[in-house]
Amino acid sequence: MSDLQQITEFKSSPELVEQLYKHSIQKTYKAGDIILNENAHIRSIPIVAKGTLKVIRTEEDGKEILLYYIKAGESCIMSFLGGLHNEISKVRAEVEEDAEILFLPVDKVSLFIKEYPQWLDYIFRLYHKRFEELLEIVNAISFKKVDERMLNLLDKKVALTGNKTLNITHEQVASELGTARAVVSRLLKQLEENGKVKLGRNKITLM
Repeated sequence: MSDLQQITEFKSSPELVEQLYKHSIQKTYKAGDIILNENAHIRSIPIVAKGTLKVIRTEEDGKEILLYYIKAGESCIMSFLGGLHNEISKVRAEVEEDAEILFLPVDKVSLFIKEYPQWLDYIFRLYHKRFEELLEIVNAISFKKVDERMLNLLDKKVALTGNKTLNITHEQVASELGTARAVVSRLLKQLEENGKVKLGRNKITLM
């Protein structure tokens, strides 16, 4: 039960942590697993105990873009909102690093809001954080060049994994940036020539 007790809002309410574990279903996943697809009905809210998820949005033309990461101790605010309003998912949640996830039924989400102010504080903090991250995405797409956005993405992945060597393909980077693989490959080659990265087979090392 120690994992969730480390969450700031939950430290003052051991009872809330106990209820979360009592009513949730805990599952483990490998990197690459999909835990929520777009257009799926949201019947439970994921709370990440260990590992990392990434939340992706697919447009009508098939292009994808990474919206944000969900780290240990966090949840998906879009799942909260969609579940509470009985809406289908507008995003896909994929495991970035092997993860342990608690799935809390939607009906318990509403009940906990009424019974535990710490739970509501937790939701508001997540909402605020995701809103800021989405503003950063809008700003990056509007004002930053693709090479800047790509370096920011790689830096985030290094910060999440704690490893400067990332096991990732050019296709995956392109997908998360919402751009073409050829563009990513060209820019990565330029960055390698400038000594900023080192490229390997399905690997990128930040220097």
